[in-house]
Amino acid sequence: MRSHYCGDVNETLDGQTVTVAGWMHRRRDHGGVIFIDLRDREGLVQIVCNPEDEASFAIAERVRSEYVLEIEGTVRLRPSGSDNSDLKSGKIEIVAKRVEILNSAETPPFPLTEKADVNEDVRLRHRYIDLRRPEMQTKLRFRAKLTRYLRNFLDDNGFLDIETPILTKATPEGARDYLVPSRTHQGDFFALPQSPQLFKQLLMVAGMDRYYQIVRCFRDEDLRADRQPEFTQVDIETSFVEEEDLMGMMEEMIRGLFANTLEQDLPNPFPRMSYADAMTRYGSDKPDLRIDLELVEISDLMKDVDFKVFSGPANDDKGRVAALRVPGGSSLSRKAIDEYTKYVSIYGAKGLAYIKVNDLAAGSEGLQSPILKFLPDDVVADIMKRVEAQTGDLVFFGADSVNIVNEALGALRIKVAHDLGLVKEGWQPLWVVDFPMFDWDEKSNRWTALHHPFTAPREEDLGLLDTDPAKCLSRAYDMVLNGTELGGGSMRIHNADVQNKVFTLLGISQEEADDKFGFLLEALRFGCPPHGGLAFGLDRLAMLMTGSSSIREVMAFPKTQSASCLLTDAPSAVSEPQLKELNIRLRKAAVIAEPTAE
Repeated sequence: MRSHYCGDVNETLDGQTVTVAGWMHRRRDHGGVIFIDLRDREGLVQIVCNPEDEASFAIAERVRSEYVLEIEGTVRLRPSGSDNSDLKSGKIEIVAKRVEILNSAETPPFPLTEKADVNEDVRLRHRYIDLRRPEMQTKLRFRAKLTRYLRNFLDDNGFLDIETPILTKATPEGARDYLVPSRTHQGDFFALPQSPQLFKQLLMVAGMDRYYQIVRCFRDEDLRADRQPEFTQVDIETSFVEEEDLMGMMEEMIRGLFANTLEQDLPNPFPRMSYADAMTRYGSDKPDLRIDLELVEISDLMKDVDFKVFSGPANDDKGRVAALRVPGGSSLSRKAIDEYTKYVSIYGAKGLAYIKVNDLAAGSEGLQSPILKFLPDDVVADIMKRVEAQTGDLVFFGADSVNIVNEALGALRIKVAHDLGLVKEGWQPLWVVDFPMFDWDEKSNRWTALHHPFTAPREEDLGLLDTDPAKCLSRAYDMVLNGTELGGGSMRIHNADVQNKVFTLLGISQEEADDKFGFLLEALRFGCPPHGGLAFGLDRLAMLMTGSSSIREVMAFPKTQSASCLLTDAPSAVSEPQLKELNIRLRKAAVIAEPTAE
């Protein structure tokens, strides 16, 4: 049907007859000559329709936006001065000999230009139209290039592409599983995998040695800009390695990816930071190193002050008082500070104290803040010295439990930096290591796994599983880029006794462990090699590398933030016969009667 893609027609074809096909992007009538910009996935090409060719000209007069056309014509160089440097085909045009309408089209619901401001719901409802836009096609082509590079790298390094089941067993964290009822085993359910974790470990027991899979995963949870109910992982596992081996190989892969696709050189090696250091300095286990702002510990300075808002957390083992210096921040208005106070309340902060440094040399007289009257001058002076304050700065304070201070000031650090233009250009990768094995959940009064229950503890910390789990560190590692977690992984537990001990610490009874993970525990007793792996979020990686604001921009058919598909109207109700065959009955929500006036 066609001899060339539109975007591939260039000056090397001058004088030749070509056939192109695509969508009518734009039509212009210039003094009797009709110009058509024809578009396909490779780009645009300009078509010239002259009135001398009556048949072609008559059809060209009828075409409208998004009509599907096939055009045969002769390639010629554009007249001098009319080149379009924005197009690959910008030095030529095609003089039409034959124009055929392959299909007409209704007026699209929105213009297909990159600068068109269109509501996202409208774009998702008509995603097949949205994907025709050059911007979207460029992003999906980039994603394909990205996955091709990753596959080639892993293939070249001896990894085997192996598929794992989609219909599997529900996990103990089953509230986040998507369940699938079984017709043949009535009353029982499959679960869609949140990760192929257990199967890839079993592949290591099976001697596959190096495995990878670009795999769809499913998680029923609250969504954000970088979350979807179904997402894609580059899943990797390998045997007979230490963390250094695997982390080095993954660094090499990501460095090569950026050099190959973006022509960007990443540092060699990536810097490393402990989890404890990341939380103390940045309030986050995925710090954005493009931002120089850091949290500064001042609990020791606040222990003896009369101001209980500060002294309370400072004297609490589970509390923290920290400061965040914002260079040039004294110019912020009270309204702006109030907005930041409202912002940190999202993270549980009860307020946001601050000091404006109007003139550091003037001592307390050069400072401005409602809290100064509660703090001794010598304490204030020590704070200014510790945070290295300068005239014109603003110092924010967080005082609460460690978690609330870290989350609130950590999020504030990012927001303020973006608002004030304090984010440096470029790419800042980082490995975060030495994660705690466990986190104490106050609500359920039990330990939870910071990564997942199959993460191995450090060899030197094995004894702490019995004596002090809080101090036990894991062999986990996360790759972070510009404040986003690209991938996370760990060395795995390959000993059944250790795995059972971890299950017990997590409150998983032996009966539940046998029910949920019996196949894994059995496999570990049949000669399981030391192994480890990690998984990269492909959608996040593509989002970052294309400069997109959401992973929805790099997925062909994403869901909304409420986990619905506007295109197909899913999820949707199913028929009574379908439910009956699955032996399922829907319970109607109870209707609460409105109170009547007496």
